Amino acid sequence: MAETQELQAGEAAPHFKTVDQNGVLQDLAELNSQGKSVILYFYPKDSTPGCTTQACDFRDSMERLQSEGYIVLGVSKDSSASHEKFVDKSELNFPLLMDEDMTIHNAYGTWREKMNYGRSYMGCARSTFVIGPEGKLVFARYNVKAKGHVQMLMRELGIDG
Repeated sequence: MAETQELQAGEAAPHFKTVDQNGVLQDLAELNSQGKSVILYFYPKDSTPGCTTQACDFRDSMERLQSEGYIVLGVSKDSSASHEKFVDKSELNFPLLMDEDMTIHNAYGTWREKMNYGRSYMGCARSTFVIGPEGKLVFARYNVKAKGHVQMLMRELGIDG
């Protein structure tokens, strides 16, 4: 099996262009050209307990993040219908990107081998990347915990909650 790519802060962020759950095109180059810093976070599955906790933490911190110039984009391989249901049920206030073909997961190295009860399988490693307006990674972390992650990220970015 090929070694999994690990992106590091300081590297150029892999470009992505895809639609969100509402069919709106989300293009990293366009967001960067608007001077936006992007928090791109990968999560395993819509509406599961850990993913809901993490998404709701982002939702509840959105005003503070936006006031500091950040936009949040969530990514999983779930369908548009699944994303729409998750957004509605959890009252999310940020877009969820479509990546059913795994292009963005593979570009960021988040689709990797995982272990559960001694069984090896491929899955999404819960990961977060912060991309500055110049298109460089200012933060890259794999295998983050769902609970408390947003607060840790805000501390790392110098944003007091």
